[in-house]
Amino acid sequence: MITVSPLYPIKFDPILKEKVWGGDKLNKLFDKKADGKIGESWEISGVRENISEILNGPLKGKTLNWLLENYKEKLVGERVYQEFGDTFPLLFKFIDAQEDLSVQVHPDDVLAKARHDSFGKTEMWYILDVEENGRLIVGLHENIGREEYLEALSKKQITNVLNSQSVKKGDAFVLYPGTVHAIGAGVLLAEIQQTSDITYRIYDWDRPDINGEMRELHNDLAIDAIDFSPLKSKLDYSEEVNTPSPVGGTVFFSVNKLDLSKNYVRDLEEVDSFTVYMCLEGTALIETEDFSESISKGETILIPAQLPEIKFITNSASFLEVFVP
Repeated sequence: MITVSPLYPIKFDPILKEKVWGGDKLNKLFDKKADGKIGESWEISGVRENISEILNGPLKGKTLNWLLENYKEKLVGERVYQEFGDTFPLLFKFIDAQEDLSVQVHPDDVLAKARHDSFGKTEMWYILDVEENGRLIVGLHENIGREEYLEALSKKQITNVLNSQSVKKGDAFVLYPGTVHAIGAGVLLAEIQQTSDITYRIYDWDRPDINGEMRELHNDLAIDAIDFSPLKSKLDYSEEVNTPSPVGGTVFFSVNKLDLSKNYVRDLEEVDSFTVYMCLEGTALIETEDFSESISKGETILIPAQLPEIKFITNSASFLEVFVP
């Protein structure tokens, strides 16, 4: 391994994705400087052909993959590196749905490995903003099994069996593989997920894409991925100020909410993982022994596992705090 500079809180250049269903909130609210219908901002990504590039500090211009190959467990933690090696295990996004996303489902690790040599896709949503009548599709109606689902699909009545759920700011959902789902029009959210871009599209509202063509559906692949058992997706949590409040998580990630009204020191020594902060509101300065970096609403920062402690300098800021449990 070559000799490289000490690690520090790292920002990455967002990878912006134009989508037929995208809007302008990521630009207006989060200052993601882009034109067009931007549906997704990939904040930190190790997905093939979408590798994040460092935006700040001495390592500016290096990629996430380079960082991981050269710093290994110093970046992600010994336990995480032993399990995932030189693959960054999580993908972080902000998503703006001006129109409904396609109805879709994701495979689990076993199916994704067999079919695509990829991780499966477990994900979590945290609702940041909702327009009037904003909703999510999360799962199927009760008592809808494989036969009822296939009948609805064959009759082009799939929307009749989908579970639509109204949402408000601050709601959180965990979506396990096999959960049929879609983000509805008017919803802005943060998404944390496994490093995977495998999606089986079930229904796309009979809508052409940004090039005027109909997007491919994957119903033959989707049917074996769908979990027809009842799934509880919405998370119940409570918040306290100036301390991490558990929101929820899976075996792949743990998520806390951190609402700060004053300066705060966060001890990360026991985590044995990288930690990522997605800033939801306000601004802060994040200080370590040798480095400081500002963060504001709509930005994301990675704290390497090697750093045992950080200090937030702020009088008002709100974050999602994410690490590998």
